[in-house]
Amino acid sequence: MRIALTGTPGAGKSSVGAILRAHGLTVIEVSDIASEAGLLHERDESRGSFEVDLDELEYATDRRLADVDAILVGHLSHLVRHDLCIVLRCSPSVLRSRLEGRGWSASKVNENVEAEALDSILVEAMEEEGPVLEVDTSKKGPVEVADAVMEILAGKTEKYQPGHIDWSGEVLQWY
Repeated sequence: MRIALTGTPGAGKSSVGAILRAHGLTVIEVSDIASEAGLLHERDESRGSFEVDLDELEYATDRRLADVDAILVGHLSHLVRHDLCIVLRCSPSVLRSRLEGRGWSASKVNENVEAEALDSILVEAMEEEGPVLEVDTSKKGPVEVADAVMEILAGKTEKYQPGHIDWSGEVLQWY
């Protein structure tokens, strides 16, 4: 089984992935696959990121994993073949604080906060094949979020169905 663990930057994907790896699960960062396969193409200086061809990324992921069960971690993981997608979500105000704490530029922080407010990754994930679940990381530490992922993997998915997280009240306060 291939599981995509995705979400807006700052939602907690890598921290949760490290905990899941410590529990003995195979966890692979999609950015590592892209880097190792030489897929980091033109750098977008305004965003501080690289362009990645998604078809090439999927091919490289398939070659790397073959028939290995794994959790793919990264904000692009929902765009490569997977059997289950778990979207980590974070309240825009908490996300802003996390990203500013990383020293990110105001424009990059705003872009990601707006993407979270608009459910961008969730919507993209819902457009792909396979079931999608979501976990709110706003008031949980990485261990609690990893526990939620383990609960999902154990088949307890009811409280993680898409649509239960809504940032509209917070967004309306911006105006």
